[in-house]
This record gives sequence, structure tokens and C-alpha cells, in this order.
Amino acid sequence: MFTSTTTAPKSIQQQVLRIISKRKAIKTRRLRIGSSLSQELGFDTVDVVDIILELERNFHITIPDEVPLATVGDFVDYVASHAKAA
Repeated sequence: MFTSTTTAPKSIQQQVLRIISKRKAIKTRRLRIGSSLSQELGFDTVDVVDIILELERNFHITIPDEVPLATVGDFVDYVASHAKAA
């Protein structure tokens, strides 16, 4: 399953993974910290924007456009460092 090298709380990791996997019906066990959303998982820009919007809604955060989010780990780390304690 998901192997983590982040210090993100497990609950945040699981929620972020669920949101990412739900976007393209990808099983969460296929997601790895280093997985590139576009190159390895086939996500396009619209998919990434939709993921960002859902993360913002679920975690009550704002993710600026200039934040580099290319891998699963980038999303987990950003949300973990900006979300209020779950």
C-alpha cells in the first residue's frame, strides 16, 4: 500500500490519498509518495485543479497557484503543513 516518508499524520495522508484516488478511480495502493500525477498516473491539469479544489474544501485551506504540486507526496506534505489539526 502507501509507503510514507513524510511526517504527515496518518489521517491526513489517508484523506489526501482518498481524494486523489477518487478523481480517476485509482486504487490507493497504486499511489506512492514519489508518484507523478501527470507522468505516472495520467492526470491532466483539470484533474489536478479539481483535486486542489477538493482539498481546499475538505481541509479549509488555500493552495496558491505557484505551489509546485507534482507528486502525491507534494499534496500530502502541503496539506499536512497547512491544515488545522484533524
